[in-house]
Amino acid sequence: MSLDARFPAISDLKARARRRIPHFVWEYLDSATGTESAHRRGREAFDRVLFRPAALRGEIAPEISTTFLGRDYPLPVGIAPLGMSGLVWPEAEMHLARHAAKAGIPYCLSTVATRTPEDLKGAHGDQGWFQMYPPRDPGMRDDMLARAKGAGFHTLILTVDVPAASRRERQTRGGLVQPPRLTPRLMAQVALCPAWAMGIQATGMPRMRLMDSYADQEKMGRLPSTAHVGYLLRAAPDWDYVRALRERWEGPLIIKGVLEPEVATQAEAEGVDAVWVSNHAGRQFDGAPASIDVLPQIRAATRLPLILDSGIEGGLDILRALALGADFVMMGRAWHYALGALGREGPAHLQDILAKDMTSNMAQIGARRLGDLAGRLVGDHGLQHPV
Repeated sequence: MSLDARFPAISDLKARARRRIPHFVWEYLDSATGTESAHRRGREAFDRVLFRPAALRGEIAPEISTTFLGRDYPLPVGIAPLGMSGLVWPEAEMHLARHAAKAGIPYCLSTVATRTPEDLKGAHGDQGWFQMYPPRDPGMRDDMLARAKGAGFHTLILTVDVPAASRRERQTRGGLVQPPRLTPRLMAQVALCPAWAMGIQATGMPRMRLMDSYADQEKMGRLPSTAHVGYLLRAAPDWDYVRALRERWEGPLIIKGVLEPEVATQAEAEGVDAVWVSNHAGRQFDGAPASIDVLPQIRAATRLPLILDSGIEGGLDILRALALGADFVMMGRAWHYALGALGREGPAHLQDILAKDMTSNMAQIGARRLGDLAGRLVGDHGLQHPV
């Protein structure tokens, strides 16, 4: 039976991944914070965005390729950064980077991944983005930038929405601590997931290797269980920090975690190249609005290209984001569901699901190009364009 027949939707990949990943790891991947109301609001907000079905349009062959920041992509979707990615599935960073290189889509490596930029040099092809949690120390910051650039990462992402550790109660109850330690309770869960266990045995227990190279391990005992070594090193950035990065980074600079229109406006004035609209998938602050709800306001506030993440569960959600003003979409959890379900074959199958889903839904609403989507919306959704 083909993968299409067995796993036609992301929900199928998610269900199989949950069976193959230990429970404590699953709780890390799939949880949000607080009562997880921000996560639920995201789903509800996407579901409110409707399109008008089209009749009597003849045959439609939708075009889903796009250009973003001067680069051509086969679809407007990339792989978002996810901390401790290699804990979710063994060698996740390597598998995802190689898929991105082959498929021609962006792969964004997290500062707190289990692989360093040097580990992935060559693996990501020319598709590497690097996500930075901002170090306080200027020397450390500049060294990290040099390492990312030297490993071929051409686009820098500054995450600006994590001023302190979130609580993530599900993760805490699951038993994961940083660095990861296998207690008897967690070992019992690992025993039920042999593919994951064999992969981790081959690679060793994952750690935040980039951050470990800078950290004073003696200070680790001061951190809450949901925090990690990165919290010892990073600052809550301000506009001066953005200016310093702009001076030192020659490639595209994107700020991630924006929900305020005025921040997007200021980013444009400071020479930032794009804004990433995100509520951190509900993992940081449970009182945040859905990313898709604030997207039209941010679109009206800036001419900069916009990326959207948080709450996207399929091709139709991607179309909704583009219709409301996004230029590109990044997804994190779904790529890891795909790895958990199918291993290294998973990312290619997920990309196929997304492409087919987008194409089918565009035909249903009579959209031949991505630029046609806004015109097929039901209601105006407060859409405005920057002056």
